[in-house]
Parts: sequence; structure tokens; C-alpha cells
Amino acid sequence: MSIDVNNESGTEVDEQAILDIARYALARMRIHPLSELSVIVVDADAMEQLHIQWMDLPGPTDVMSFPMDELRPPSKDDDEPPQGLLGDIVLCPEVAEKQGKEAATQHSMDEELQLLTVHGVLHLLGYDHEEPDEKAEMFGLQAAIVDGWRAEKGLTGPSPAPTVS
Repeated sequence: MSIDVNNESGTEVDEQAILDIARYALARMRIHPLSELSVIVVDADAMEQLHIQWMDLPGPTDVMSFPMDELRPPSKDDDEPPQGLLGDIVLCPEVAEKQGKEAATQHSMDEELQLLTVHGVLHLLGYDHEEPDEKAEMFGLQAAIVDGWRAEKGLTGPSPAPTVS
């Protein structure tokens, strides 16, 4: 799995954890090991520009996903996963820090960035949360991936509650 993490935000973030949880999520979703993903960490101004340009919405947001090859997890356990370019995930640590502090289970900026990384991966794989049933599926899968990764790393305490909407 080729995953690049590029921090352009000026904020110190745990890039290794972002890389690790992205790799874990993609493996759990059975994405081909030769697929490629890019994660870019930007400041609030850059995120706001992307948010306006691509979503026509004001202000910075927490995470944006830009799919490339529209890869999907294989439908059956014995299916060979397709290989390709997943796309880009853009994260904003300033928004992540604020959301982590406001969450029901308060958590750190880095924990929020980990959650947002999984959220971005799921969007790249075609998951969405516009409809209640889609939201339940996506957020359930997101929680299972984050919880699985945290357990594998031996991290204790409650997992971050979903703060993305």
C-alpha cells in the first residue's frame, strides 16, 4: 500500500498514526495492497478555499475526499480486489482540534485526525452519510475500524465519537 502523508498545515500532527490508521482501514476494507492514497494536512485558510471551490460552502471543514479511480471493496471474500489510485484525503487540524474538544467523549486533535482519516477513506470507497441508513452503515463501519485499530495498538480509553456530519 502506497500512502503519502504531506503536512502543509504548519501544525505538528502525528503523521505516523495517520499513515497507520489509513493502512489499517484499507486492509480491513480489502483494498488491493498496491493501491495508492494521498493524505494532505492543510491549514484552515487552505481548507476554506477547497471547501468553497468544491462544495460551494463557506468556512473550513474537517475533512474532504477526492476520489480518483472510484475503487470499491470486493463484494465477496474470494474476489480479487482491484488495484488503482484511491485519491486524496485533505485534513484540517484546526477544525479537528475544535471538534475533539466539543465531542461528547472529548479527545485530542490527533485522535480526531485519525477518525477523520478513516472517514475520508470510507468516502473514497463510495460510502456516504446523506440518508439515515447510509449514515448508520458508514458511521458503524467507521467506529469498528477505529476501535479495531485502537485495540491492535493497545490504546485504552473510549474511542472518539463521530464528530463529522
